[in-house]
Amino acid sequence: MELKMNTLTKEFQTLRAVNGISYTMHNGVYGLLGVNGAGKTTLMRMLCTLMKPDSGSITWNGVDIFKLDGEYRKLLGYLPQEFGFYPEFSVYDYLMYIASIKGLRPTTAKKRIETLLSQVGMSKARNKKMKKLSGGMKRRVGIAQAMLNDPKILILDEPTAGLDPNERIRFRNLISELSEDRMVLLSTHIVSDIEYIANEILLMKDGSLTLSGTAEEIIASIPEKIWNCTVFKSEISNYMKQYKISNIKTVADGAQLRVISLESPCEHAVLESATLEDAFLYYFGEKAEVNEYDAEI
Repeated sequence: MELKMNTLTKEFQTLRAVNGISYTMHNGVYGLLGVNGAGKTTLMRMLCTLMKPDSGSITWNGVDIFKLDGEYRKLLGYLPQEFGFYPEFSVYDYLMYIASIKGLRPTTAKKRIETLLSQVGMSKARNKKMKKLSGGMKRRVGIAQAMLNDPKILILDEPTAGLDPNERIRFRNLISELSEDRMVLLSTHIVSDIEYIANEILLMKDGSLTLSGTAEEIIASIPEKIWNCTVFKSEISNYMKQYKISNIKTVADGAQLRVISLESPCEHAVLESATLEDAFLYYFGEKAEVNEYDAEI
């Protein structure tokens, strides 16, 4: 299996949302990491044939996906940031409805839905109306609808937006379980969503892929060091002006700062190991998870 992007470009008036992206994916979990507005959603919409690139191409096993048309979409499962549903439908009825749209036979759909409801932990809520579901439950149903056709390509756009920490952990475990024998592309601005489950991480900024590799490779690419130092609260603003600060923790005698710098930022600074969160700050210039959810291009 090979999904290949070749110099993809997409513009909206004066904004170049995707800028000459080339990348090849095979089996496994790929994490597309970037701040809101980086162009992740635009890229994913092109991969799902919902939008055509202005230039460049996307091929599946060497054939253009727009020429494959319906044959390609049969291989595809997609969970957008917001997915539509009829609020009065029960979870089961909604999934049966989506299965009919995807062309599944009723007997096949019923068996598949039973399996998926169990997999996403929604069996007991099968008769609950969609409008009554919590945010986390809706996302689980969203995963189930994306998996109805047992896709070879699973594309998930900001799937954990609005979820609490426990739901995020459950979601990560579910993606790991579903990733066997398929290609999963997960877009997010939340580092923890992909840190432990992605085989490969792609950093996207201003429409371009700036770096890709395993979490370890991306962390190792940071040319600066990570320091932990304790300062008076009155000094915090000065440190923030001079350095990239990946974390601030209030303590009894001031604040502990996690500083990215080549040189020691203060006399008693302690050198620490870098994390993917530090790498995010280094390459994007701001903390991940600052905003829980924003509309993205």
